[in-house]
Amino acid sequence: MQHTHNLLGQPIGFPLPNWKPPELPPREPMEGRFCRLEPLDPNLHSSSLHEANALDAEGKMWTYLPYGPFDTLESYLAWTNEVSSRDDPLFYAIVERVTNRAVGVASYLRIDPRAGSIEVGHINYSPLLQCTTAATEVMFLMMERAFTLGYRRYEWKCDALNGPSRKAAQRLGFSFEGVFRQATVGKGRNRDTAWFSVIDSEWPAQRHAFQRWLHPSNFDQAGKQRVALSAMRCP
Repeated sequence: MQHTHNLLGQPIGFPLPNWKPPELPPREPMEGRFCRLEPLDPNLHSSSLHEANALDAEGKMWTYLPYGPFDTLESYLAWTNEVSSRDDPLFYAIVERVTNRAVGVASYLRIDPRAGSIEVGHINYSPLLQCTTAATEVMFLMMERAFTLGYRRYEWKCDALNGPSRKAAQRLGFSFEGVFRQATVGKGRNRDTAWFSVIDSEWPAQRHAFQRWLHPSNFDQAGKQRVALSAMRCP
């Protein structure tokens, strides 16, 4: 993807002769082997989500989000009612296949079809979802849909101090692009934002790595991975 030059000898971006802005992500489920993503439905998902979130007694999962924790089901239901009606961010509930209950949420946001750019965010995994195979499959399913729709750039942004989120982004194949200093204010404090991305030319190899990692042969009888996801990728 080298740049080219115009007739004046100036460097310009490589041409996109067949480029067409993609469609907006549909409000349709995404089906995986370990989980299913469903458009967030307050009446269907809120109770299960609030119960799962309550297992994080210390509230660590809310530290880097601009909202929460929610002490009562009523307050959480009010939040899900508010955000589920939006198209951007577009929220999905993450449902375990084994138990058929919602155990986390994630969303698409900053959806810009004209630029072919889309972000994944508002990722909030309850303790029931954290560090599971389903947790990784969620991210694969969301990336797969975005690139299949024709998006060119898939973004991940997080508080620069959120070490676990930064580590997760790099494990999932995102490239670190830098830190936007004093980017936002949330919960009365400054936030520097770390930026990561995957672009469409990288996706075929990334997709192959995800598929190899998620394959049943990569897990022993106890469900423990045989080969790490990072090791599935070419250097």
